[in-house]
Amino acid sequence: MLKSNKPLIIPGVYDAIGAKIAEKVGFDAMFQTGYGTSATLFGMPDYGFIGATETVDNARRICRAVKVPVIVDSDTGYGNALSVWKLVKELESAGASGIFLEDQRWPKRCGHMQGKEVVSQEEYTEKLGAAIDARESKDFIIVARTDARATEGLDAAIERGLQNKKTGADAVFVEAPRSIEEMKQIGKSIKAPLVANMIEGGATPISSAQDLHKMGFKIILYPLSVLFANTFATMNILQELKKTGTTSKYKNKVVNFDQFNDLVELSKFRKMEKKYGFSKRE
Repeated sequence: MLKSNKPLIIPGVYDAIGAKIAEKVGFDAMFQTGYGTSATLFGMPDYGFIGATETVDNARRICRAVKVPVIVDSDTGYGNALSVWKLVKELESAGASGIFLEDQRWPKRCGHMQGKEVVSQEEYTEKLGAAIDARESKDFIIVARTDARATEGLDAAIERGLQNKKTGADAVFVEAPRSIEEMKQIGKSIKAPLVANMIEGGATPISSAQDLHKMGFKIILYPLSVLFANTFATMNILQELKKTGTTSKYKNKVVNFDQFNDLVELSKFRKMEKKYGFSKRE
């Protein structure tokens, strides 16, 4: 996919049902979002609250639910280079097809929040090298992310991106550029598969996949769209239920029972039930 001449549009998911929906809609790959994982597991922000255990457990559930590649937000790797090595081993074993690894200082926070700090390039290079060494398959994609734009400026962030490509990253991600001009500069400066992170209301202007591809970006990531949309829908239907005591107003804005059962493949398990004789039991 990275070698094709088309932009690769990747939605963020945070649970197995969301992953199955993304696959059914037709996306060729998906991204396990760290913010979505923290928000849905704990009801807490992307502020360093999740660790390797939550990330790997969530990845295992999501990867089992779909057949398309899943790239996992691995934050900073949750420790040193050895921690990163172990994490890559566990995620690849869980069925993941790649990771995003960032250079923030722990506790990290969402790339579009203020107050971030980054580790030295030397420390990050050690982690990135450990990730590259740990993978069993060359098809396991390692995306090197730098948050240095917020702390050291765009030029320094681009220099980190260039170094990360030299170290061996499969794709480079300069997080949170603040204008189209900055994005164009990134595209001109780094000759590698680049990531554009499109967060509704975030620091980076939203652009179409076609325009971003012309600027030099290959992976067009929408990490929080599903989380935001599900939150909006949930708030609306629950407010209606609280107000009126019924959800009848939203009858045409939700899937019905049969449609949902089709999504979770109920018919497949009914066939399995008959095969193993469960239907004959009293």
